[in-house]
Amino acid sequence: MLAVTQEHLLYKTVVIQSKIRLNRPMNVFTRFLKLAICLLSLPVLSCDNAYAEDVKATYVGGSSCVTCHKRESQAWSGSHHYLAMQHASTETVLGDFQNKTFSYNGVTSTFYAKGKKYFVKTDGPDGKLRDYEIKYTFGVTPLQQYLIELEDGKVQALGIAWDARPKAQGGQRWYHLYPDDKVDHQHEMHWTSREQNWNYMCAECHSTNLKKNYNSETHSYNTTWTDINVTCEACHGPGSKHIEWAEKQSTSKTNEKELLDLGLTVRLNDRDDVSWVLDEITGNAVRSKELVKHKETEVCARCHSRRSTISEDYIPGDSYSDHYQLALLTDFLYHPDGQIKEEVYVYGSFLQSKMYHKGVTCSDCHDPHTAKLRAKGNALCLQCHQSKKFNSKKHTFHDLNSKGSECIECHMPAKTYMGVDSRRDHSIRIPRPDLSVKLGTPDACTNCHTDKNPQWADASLKKWLGKDWNLGWHFGETLKEARDRVPSAGQDLAAVAASQKLPSIARATAAEDLVQYLSPVTLVVVKNLLKDSEPTIRLAALHHLDLINEQGRLTLGLPMLDDPSRSVRIEAARILSVVPNATIPEKYKDSMDKALSEYKKAQMANSDRPESYMNLGLLEIRLGNFLKAETYYKKALELDPKFVNGYINLADLYRLQQRDNDVESMLSEAKQIAADNAAVHHALGLHYVRVKKGDAALPELKRAYDIEPGNVRYGYVYAVALSTHGDLQESISILENVHKTHPSDRNILVALISYNLKRDNKKAATKFAEKLLALDPQYGSVVKILNDLGQAK
Repeated sequence: MLAVTQEHLLYKTVVIQSKIRLNRPMNVFTRFLKLAICLLSLPVLSCDNAYAEDVKATYVGGSSCVTCHKRESQAWSGSHHYLAMQHASTETVLGDFQNKTFSYNGVTSTFYAKGKKYFVKTDGPDGKLRDYEIKYTFGVTPLQQYLIELEDGKVQALGIAWDARPKAQGGQRWYHLYPDDKVDHQHEMHWTSREQNWNYMCAECHSTNLKKNYNSETHSYNTTWTDINVTCEACHGPGSKHIEWAEKQSTSKTNEKELLDLGLTVRLNDRDDVSWVLDEITGNAVRSKELVKHKETEVCARCHSRRSTISEDYIPGDSYSDHYQLALLTDFLYHPDGQIKEEVYVYGSFLQSKMYHKGVTCSDCHDPHTAKLRAKGNALCLQCHQSKKFNSKKHTFHDLNSKGSECIECHMPAKTYMGVDSRRDHSIRIPRPDLSVKLGTPDACTNCHTDKNPQWADASLKKWLGKDWNLGWHFGETLKEARDRVPSAGQDLAAVAASQKLPSIARATAAEDLVQYLSPVTLVVVKNLLKDSEPTIRLAALHHLDLINEQGRLTLGLPMLDDPSRSVRIEAARILSVVPNATIPEKYKDSMDKALSEYKKAQMANSDRPESYMNLGLLEIRLGNFLKAETYYKKALELDPKFVNGYINLADLYRLQQRDNDVESMLSEAKQIAADNAAVHHALGLHYVRVKKGDAALPELKRAYDIEPGNVRYGYVYAVALSTHGDLQESISILENVHKTHPSDRNILVALISYNLKRDNKKAATKFAEKLLALDPQYGSVVKILNDLGQAK
């Protein structure tokens, strides 16, 4: 019996493994087979790891690392990572709790200490003053926040923070993080609201191996961590197998795989055996070997990026896109040229930089353990850029050692967040005042020269560098066209999305914006983007499939169900969910089921947020399960009775079911909760239009427009309603106001032409027809536009 052939053993292993789920622990016989193969000296499996192979590494705590890694531990001690979150104590609290008061929006809060505990008397969720114990400190400098434990395991971040800067810099004071917003207990940014909930908003990146442990039935948290702060395992991954590897060193029982990864889930070795060699011609250094995979940067990106979470199971070394979806260069977050606007936490900016694409990693500039820069001032940049060329007045046009001669002032301009926290733009760009003139984006020169404008800066650069100095077209010009809804932007967006020379985040943004310009021509580009190596681009391209016919959706979408990225798979499943199951080919049904399951699990990873239930409700509508959809929408409103979008979506579900009374009831309830929400008034106005209550519709549509006059849809719909009621003059007035802020919107222009023709004002109609033709020459001619719309009147 022992004289079994190697081939027979292999065959048996294959047969048995095909019947065993991959995530099931090895049974005794399977282990025997693995050991038998090892004894036969087959190069298939490692004998040393035959028992441990399926055992996942576990977190052991940062203190376990100190014995062997004393130097790194000492460097880390006292760093921002070390101080990311701490228990409140006399050693950790920086704020003045000596019965200090702070007044904001009619509420006076008092900070005081009692023994070794710290308290604040401030307004609670009902607006009444109460005493709350400070349980944790959050951060250290330039500000320190304070966390308070409420019922059901909720931990909330107080809106009043301590300015930890020196007094000479304006610090050593209490201040409110939203000084201009008049935040009261009913405001969405009040410290007791879900927007200030630590468990969901902040916890994952300030502690190690944090498990949110939200119970969706009881709406409670039992959040845990291995270490309260950011320790070794937050970046290097769970350390149990690394410790096993270290213990084996003295016995020489280390196998080949362990020698390669040291028992870690990820080796942060992007800089190992790498040097930067100076090119004497360009003055720039070149990496000695190409960086193929940005392992280190992706580990940092997990916390240093603006993103949404689709999984709670991240382990350092995992693919970023399997757990997170990166925020793109949207109007809310970034300026059109990619400069920072809102808080985006570095990664999205760094992806745009030449440094990233040349192989620069985070730790080339930042010491990963102290979290400090590796050198001060220009010396940091001169690690890779020749001093005689770049650290000279000939390059900077400013005196040496002046602020204007500092690399970061021109190439990494700063913006202040949270009142006192100055953060550098990591896109590390060449100043482009010409773009600032064209796009209205920030200009690095006038950050310092505040009495000047970008035109002056552009003229100065041309004076220094010559009139012909021009860096040429920038992707921001095309993204700005998309934001302005310029009709001719489609081809340019397609070109940006398709270009392999541009940053992936810019390409993905262009692909996302291209949705509004979908055509047979752009669809050709989309087909290629679905095969791109970058998951962010494949994900953006997928969104086009929502707008094409069922056969096209199947042809292009089905293969994406097996995409290596979870972000892409779950979006493919969502898009294909509207297709009848009988239409899905048999070979894809299992993939579809798995991807749909992943999508639902991704939503439940954020089940403490009403948006997740709304997404699940939308999915069930696509699947035709109206009853389940209603259950999810109601769950969203149970979680947050002020969640306005939940009311609007539930009302829309009732519309689909022709439950008109329920539609009106739901929207009226939303109106009581959020009287100044434009979307509610707009939805209610549209409902009245559908049920032919025109007199009731007009005030609601007007209210929506009055609240958000910059919303082109609200303006357009209100103007159309006015026209229907015979008030052409007021309708045209509204359209003209909207046109001033949205000069490239074709619907507005067409309405202006049409309504002016109805009033026999051909002069005004001709003016707007000329504008429409300039935006889109495909209309043919002014005469054709006037004739076509004149006949339609």
